[in-house]
Amino acid sequence: MAIISYREVIPRTASHKFGESPTAERKYIITVDEPTPTQNLVNAVGILHASAHPEFSYLKCLNIQVTETDRHHAEITYSYELPKQEELDPNPLARPDVWSFSTGGSQVPALVYYDGSGNSNKKPLQNTAKDFFEGLTTLEAEVRASISGNRPTFPLANAAAVTNSVNSSSYLGGAAHTWLCAGISGQQATEVVNDVELRYWQITVELVYRASGHDLLLPNVGWNYLEGGEKKRVWVKDPESGEKVASGSPRALTTAGGLKADDQEPDILTRRVYPEADFSNYFGTPPF
Repeated sequence: MAIISYREVIPRTASHKFGESPTAERKYIITVDEPTPTQNLVNAVGILHASAHPEFSYLKCLNIQVTETDRHHAEITYSYELPKQEELDPNPLARPDVWSFSTGGSQVPALVYYDGSGNSNKKPLQNTAKDFFEGLTTLEAEVRASISGNRPTFPLANAAAVTNSVNSSSYLGGAAHTWLCAGISGQQATEVVNDVELRYWQITVELVYRASGHDLLLPNVGWNYLEGGEKKRVWVKDPESGEKVASGSPRALTTAGGLKADDQEPDILTRRVYPEADFSNYFGTPPF
C-alpha cells in the first residue's frame, strides 16, 4: 500500500463570532493505491495535533477527522481552535498546571468586632463585664485555589505529607499559616496522541486561604489560675459580703497563668495545630 499524492482543497473556512475565539478548518484529499491505515494518511500530510494554522498562528489543530471517500481516496479535515491553555503540548504530561480560584465564607469563632467606621479599629467581642460570648461564630472570607495537572503516577507520598498542612512561609501574597492544603485527589486518564497511547493521572489540589490564618485563636481565659506554683479556682468578690467566691465564668489570665485584673481584657493565644510545609516547592505558583 502506498500514498500516491495529497493536496489541499477548498473550501477553507474561518469563523470569528464577536465575543468568542476564532476557529478555522482545512481539508486535504489523499490518493492511495489501496486502503491505507489512518495514521499513515495523517503522517503523510504532516499536520498533527497542536500544529499551528499557517495563517492564524495562534490557532492550533485540536481535531483531525479522516474519511475514506472511496477505495483510492481519503479526505482529512483539520479543525483549528484557540487552546484554553497558554502552552499547548500534545503530551499531557508536558502541559502546565491549570489554576482556578473561587471565594466563599466559613464559620469561625467570633472573637473581635469592628469599632466605629472603617476596618482598622478591632476590639475584643465581649460584654460590658469583659466576658466573651460563648459559642458565638461568624463568617470569614475564604479564597479557594484549585490546581489541576497531569502526573505519570499518583503522588501518594506528597499527598500524605501536605494534606491538612499550612504554608510555612509567605505564599501567594499570604503570610505563613494563611494557606491550608485541604486535599489532593486524582483519577486515571488515557489519551491517544499521534498514534501513541498515553496513560497518566489527572491530579487536583485544593488550597484554602484565610486572612486570619488557620492557627487556633483562643481567648486566654480559664476556670483555674496559678499562684505560687499551685493551681487554684478563679474567684470573684461577693457583692454583699466582699468575700472571695468561686467564679461562675472563666476569667482572664496573664501569660504566666495568674489572674488578670477585672478591668483588663483577655489576651488571644495563637496555637498552630497543623504541620508546616513549603507550598512553593510542592505546588509552584500560578502563571500571573
